[in-house]
Amino acid sequence: MISVLLVDDHELVRTGIEALLNDVEDIAVIGVAKSGEEAVEAVIELMPDVVLMDVNMPGIGGVEACRRILHENDKVKIIAVSVHNDGPIPHQLLKIGVLSFISKGSPVDEMVHAIRKVMEGKRYLCSEVANNLAFQGLPGSNESPFSILSQREAEVVSLILQGKTIKEMSEMLVLSDKTVNTYRYRLYSKLHVKNDVELIRLAIKFGYIDNSLI
Repeated sequence: MISVLLVDDHELVRTGIEALLNDVEDIAVIGVAKSGEEAVEAVIELMPDVVLMDVNMPGIGGVEACRRILHENDKVKIIAVSVHNDGPIPHQLLKIGVLSFISKGSPVDEMVHAIRKVMEGKRYLCSEVANNLAFQGLPGSNESPFSILSQREAEVVSLILQGKTIKEMSEMLVLSDKTVNTYRYRLYSKLHVKNDVELIRLAIKFGYIDNSLI
């Protein structure tokens, strides 16, 4: 039996996916969490085989939660779920050890297939993500400038777009205010922007925007 921890900040989504997965004979949802913080604690307590992680959540968010979970236990299989299939986030998640990335609009059969694949130690990407990753960097592909950001810089961008202050970001990322500011001005330089307003405009232009702002 494959044990699954389901992480999503929307109760209706959690309830619906939990019911669907529990109808699959070799899968059991052993716990649910509504934030990245809860997910980190639940993994330590429940030790699931697979974590089905919503990427776009308030608080530390899904990306930071994945990083902390894999730092504590790199044996856990994580499947990232998001409404955003482009931008740098899929690449960043795969780089830190997430094995699968699927769209939030994926049918339950694809979700089940992804769970079984990661249990075999294999990667699984939905077609939209696979295509976007395949075409990144090709001439004429209009690659997003956000793709050059490091994992931590991408996390800081996500928090800026959520309207978080430096103090809030430092608490969420467990970094000093000075370190967060260093990442902030480093990503400004990489993206050739001068302030948060220009950053938001660039994020909108390239479709790199958290669903909390939509």
